[in-house]
Amino acid sequence: MPTDPLLNPSARRPSRFGLRWYYWLLLLVVLLYGLVIAMHWDDRGALWVLERFESKKEQGESVWLPDYTAVIDAKALPGMEKDEASDLAYSPLTKTLFSVMGKNPFLVELTLEGDVLRKIPLDGWSNPEGLTVMENGLLAIVDERNHVLTVVKIDANTQRLNRADFPQYDLGVSKDQNKAFEAIAWDPRRQQLLLGEERPPAMFIWKSDGSQVLTGEKQKVPSDELDLRNLSALSVDPRTGHTLVLSADSHMLLELDELGEQVSFMTLLGGFNGLKETIPRAEGVAIDEQGTLYMVSEPNLFYRFEKTKK
Repeated sequence: MPTDPLLNPSARRPSRFGLRWYYWLLLLVVLLYGLVIAMHWDDRGALWVLERFESKKEQGESVWLPDYTAVIDAKALPGMEKDEASDLAYSPLTKTLFSVMGKNPFLVELTLEGDVLRKIPLDGWSNPEGLTVMENGLLAIVDERNHVLTVVKIDANTQRLNRADFPQYDLGVSKDQNKAFEAIAWDPRRQQLLLGEERPPAMFIWKSDGSQVLTGEKQKVPSDELDLRNLSALSVDPRTGHTLVLSADSHMLLELDELGEQVSFMTLLGGFNGLKETIPRAEGVAIDEQGTLYMVSEPNLFYRFEKTKK
């Protein structure tokens, strides 16, 4: 004789609500796992653990990003709300900063406090995204849309720049032409330019003696350390030779040593490293000979980080 489930609770089927709750929990776990992998939080967690074992000596021989605190937080660059700050570079010659604007192409020279000194229009550039200071007043500018690197020369009297007046180098085809080369940094120790592709993140080197002449061809840097969602900007620390890799999508600044190994990182989320709010879209990073860090974010925000004394 069949058992009536209404009279025998142990014979009832699981409730639909119970099944739905189980499936929703399973879906949430899958989504969280996917988010962890996409944001590379697993890699950051592993690096965070490794950082705990670094000695004071090892920390002192690196940039050591965990010790930095924002002292200028989201300072607006006046009149540039619609220009999209795209990169930042420090000039040891003038002790100033240069930033490139991508939407309306021009250079802007800044003080180390983020005050505007001058604007220099860029004629002939379509979408300048990368900028670095080389030797003797030379600047290298990367146009992401045209896949061209141009080495320009400026001085205190420069009022305007025309791309046709300077040496240009074809950067070639990228895997994703819309997310191509947009990062560049001068490495004075190794006498080379370091170039970065946005997505998928990749780095290349191009040899130079610091002049407007590049030698040979660009060469890809083999690396499995660029576990970032994108690569926005590069900078080379003049004291250690370590490379700083900025990712806007990952809200992360990553330090690599001279062998390309991860050393330390800094999250760009609100509540960390003295930031009141998350940096909206960090597109440029620079470091000076004192180790002070500078950043710009779209649309027109300026940041300065200093190392906490311990």
